[in-house]
Amino acid sequence: MGFCGLSLSQTFRILEFVFCILALLIPTFRGSTSSPYGIWCEFVWAFGAIVALVIFVMEKCLLAKVLEQCVLKHSWDDLSCGLTLLSSLMLLSASVIFCVFFVCSTCFADMCCAIASIVAFGVYMADAVKLKLKCPGGYLSNGRGILRFSQAFVACLMFAAVYNYFKGVENRYRPAGLMWCILVYVVCFLPSVVLILKNLQKCVNLLCCCDLMKMELVVDGVSVALYISAAILWPAFGYKNYQQGISDEHEVYNYRFYDMNVITVLTYVNLGLYTADLIWCLIVLCKRR
Repeated sequence: MGFCGLSLSQTFRILEFVFCILALLIPTFRGSTSSPYGIWCEFVWAFGAIVALVIFVMEKCLLAKVLEQCVLKHSWDDLSCGLTLLSSLMLLSASVIFCVFFVCSTCFADMCCAIASIVAFGVYMADAVKLKLKCPGGYLSNGRGILRFSQAFVACLMFAAVYNYFKGVENRYRPAGLMWCILVYVVCFLPSVVLILKNLQKCVNLLCCCDLMKMELVVDGVSVALYISAAILWPAFGYKNYQQGISDEHEVYNYRFYDMNVITVLTYVNLGLYTADLIWCLIVLCKRR
């Protein structure tokens, strides 16, 4: 049991909500931020608070069972576990990003915000471990789902870094090779989100006119091919052009170089994730035969 008659799960949800809201409100009092990294952090804290609140209300009002019977292809425990794992991963990224880009030795408010974000991550992580032990089966809480939402998560981080990389740069300093890479990230991101939905909802699954595993195999195969091209083109064009189209301020060069490194590393990370998913699909289809 938790405190005040609440269960341990409900206690976790309240703590997750409180600390995510604290992390969101502290920098909000300073005004809006134009940094894509700051926007990402604020989005993550808002997402974490919403997930905690929605799951708390659904379970408190006994709506989870209705959703499980009418909509979900897998169990409610699988969905709540998957969302908790995703929130943990997102909060980890927000905590690291905020500490790296915004916290300084004299920024007391930012330090408090970072502490709240780290505590929220810790609570979410403990909750995720508890839920994972409770839900050994399912989609989102196991390898296939984790791989799929990791692909989408990494793509979101790349979108923030890409936006920061090109912010204030004239169009003539945006090579076609880099534009192709951005197209690859977007084109591969959208099917990943759709496939997550198709694996979760009964109504969406009924609309599928072909085998879902074969569809995933095609998506993964195309994504791997596209990401291989991006893994070659982004470093080739990016490191050559990152100093073009901006002012001569040394600090700006450094930030663009950091963005360049982040996008390069994440491109290879997503290439690995899509390759692992492709191999997994091939193994499953081979076993069927």
